[in-house]
Amino acid sequence: MYTFIDLFCGIGGFRVALEKRGLTCVFSSDIDPYVQEAYKQNFGEKPSGDITEISANKIPKHDILCAGFPCQPFSISGKRDGISDPRGRLLYEIERIAEYHKPYILLLENVKNILTIDSGNVIKTMEEKLSDKGYDLHKCVLNASYFGIPQRRERAYFVALRKDMKSAKKTSLDYTPPEEKYAKVFLEDILEKEVDKDFIVNRDDIQILKKESDLDYKLNPIRVGIVNKGGQGERIYSPKGHAITQSAYGGGVGARTGLYNTEQGVRRLTINECKKVMGFSVKHKVSGGVQGYQQLGNAVIPAMVGYVYDSIKRIL
Repeated sequence: MYTFIDLFCGIGGFRVALEKRGLTCVFSSDIDPYVQEAYKQNFGEKPSGDITEISANKIPKHDILCAGFPCQPFSISGKRDGISDPRGRLLYEIERIAEYHKPYILLLENVKNILTIDSGNVIKTMEEKLSDKGYDLHKCVLNASYFGIPQRRERAYFVALRKDMKSAKKTSLDYTPPEEKYAKVFLEDILEKEVDKDFIVNRDDIQILKKESDLDYKLNPIRVGIVNKGGQGERIYSPKGHAITQSAYGGGVGARTGLYNTEQGVRRLTINECKKVMGFSVKHKVSGGVQGYQQLGNAVIPAMVGYVYDSIKRIL
């Protein structure tokens, strides 16, 4: 059975997907103590800490290296400093471990902005360094909305294949990303009927600009109103569409989850609803309060990892 490691593991989106497919995790790492505790509650083991302080020879041999490496240096909502940011340079930790262990596949995820930041030089550098270490890099942008997840979440997925694998030349030429499913799943399908009043927004400056009865169902967020001036976190969306991208640090009244025009009124999403729009079971453990929302906003969607893995497993 194939093995994998889970770097910058967060709350375990990669692990959920790959263990479901029968793979075995042999190592995990994350520097955040709150994340470490949540991961332990879900998988029974505490991840190792700062990967920059862990020698490659202390990491078990593995077939697949998984990493949802920190996205803030590349995010359009951040400073977009790329690899000039210390977190951006964690890319080199992935390359360091890959060079030592030479796994068959690197399976990586990040925000789509990484493809264009610094006029594409980040990706060019990534491709060149991985090529020097014996890997062909494939990349694609996938939107979770088109794969049965009721959230617009566009992410770049990277599949690096070891060049000397049997038939690697052929498979690298005909590799294709997973096909969209277009399942008709909408936000209203996962919303709780009644939530605590703390989630409901009661303000005089709420403006609902479109009637729910006039809307068609769509596989994307449907904006129907605003709070205040309609800035970030002040836009209201319909349950007949999808959630906006869940964020770890977004501001405004609808910080991190967005605002939605429900039967109870305009409100934010609960932590269990956020788990559902990220494709996690409501039984999956996260930290309490804001930490839990941040962990979900930083997570990878297990179903998306699964679809990408399914598109490459024939190579193994």
